[in-house]
Amino acid sequence: MTTNLSQSEFTQLASEMQIEKTVQALQTHGIRVAVFDTGEEAKKYVLDQIPDGAEVYDSPSSTLELIGLTEQIEHTNRFQSVRARLSTLDYVTQRHEMRKLVAAPEVLVGSIQAITEQGEVLVASASGSQLGSAVFGAGTVIWVVSTQKLVGALEDGLRRIREYCFPLENIRAQQVYGQPSAINKLLTINAEHEPGRITIVLVKQRLGF
Repeated sequence: MTTNLSQSEFTQLASEMQIEKTVQALQTHGIRVAVFDTGEEAKKYVLDQIPDGAEVYDSPSSTLELIGLTEQIEHTNRFQSVRARLSTLDYVTQRHEMRKLVAAPEVLVGSIQAITEQGEVLVASASGSQLGSAVFGAGTVIWVVSTQKLVGALEDGLRRIREYCFPLENIRAQQVYGQPSAINKLLTINAEHEPGRITIVLVKQRLGF
């Protein structure tokens, strides 16, 4: 019963009023926002924001995969894909180099789990691999976010992560990595110290979880 309630509550797209309120709060906190009706429009916008030749890390994201951004980023010659570079390195002997590549790319592209109407952004992770670049390491951060991830308050965002996102991510992790996931590290961004460094691309379409 709890799962069904969670799915119903956390998969509903936000109203125009909630979107407007959230956008205003994010912008007040130094975070840029762009709003689109479809994932295709969002993908084009994100690609247009990435400078030619830039070093780009796309953190694991169902949202990026669904709109085709993962494939675009990892198989283009227009800029440098960090993930493509990582695939050529040895996890055991070149781990330090891999950490540095992920920690400070020129551009980080990904998604997050929840945004409150007060403009708080919540990011959950098992390993924390994408958190360092999001907090400070990346020169530019772009998150593509379905409006189903907008919540009223911080406690709602935490419930969304625990009750809805985590069970689905746990299934995905076991299918992809052969091991369960966990909410080991949880980041809350209240504001961006460098205005405009973070851009949130809101999409009025159900994408990811």
